[in-house]
Amino acid sequence: MKDSMSLVTKEAPDFTAQAVMPDNTFEELKLSKFRGKHVVLFFYPLDFTFVCPSEIIAFDRKLDKFKEKNVEVIGVSIDSHFTHLAWKNTPVEEGGIGNIQYPLVADLNKNISRDYGVLLDDSVALRGLFLIDKDGIIRHSVINDLSLGRNIDEALRMVDALQFTEEHGEVCPANWEEGKESMKPTAEGVAEYLAKHGKE
Repeated sequence: MKDSMSLVTKEAPDFTAQAVMPDNTFEELKLSKFRGKHVVLFFYPLDFTFVCPSEIIAFDRKLDKFKEKNVEVIGVSIDSHFTHLAWKNTPVEEGGIGNIQYPLVADLNKNISRDYGVLLDDSVALRGLFLIDKDGIIRHSVINDLSLGRNIDEALRMVDALQFTEEHGEVCPANWEEGKESMKPTAEGVAEYLAKHGKE
């Protein structure tokens, strides 16, 4: 398996693959067509499983917050686009995901999962999440084992941090949230910040 963490600071591997779109049509989705926007690309193991629907629905519930920040959310698994659509057409109370409003990409040949370093035992994808900037560069990555669901608020926090640093040229210290004080990327800036917040 490739080292997915080594992708941070590198160009996101491009792909073109069949996807189920928000309106339930099938479309060839090309990652690079989203240049100019930030992208949260997340992988999950399989449709019709256990932790996966909770994550997919959680992303959908926060989708307006991502959209407000001009961020595209894209999900990927090794299932076919037909299986994705069947899952969308299955009611939530019956284990489905309902009519989620972001694309789900089919990675049947597992090449996308392989390129992103999240393919486990040539079988399914680990729970990888990649934050891609407007120039197509991966700026943040997190990988969870199959049984550990991700925190969508943390994904939003990382979007906020990335967009803040891009706009202001400052850096975001531990536990930074939108509206909190940032840090100037100098020795003086660090000292000034820690003098105020070092014991918090």
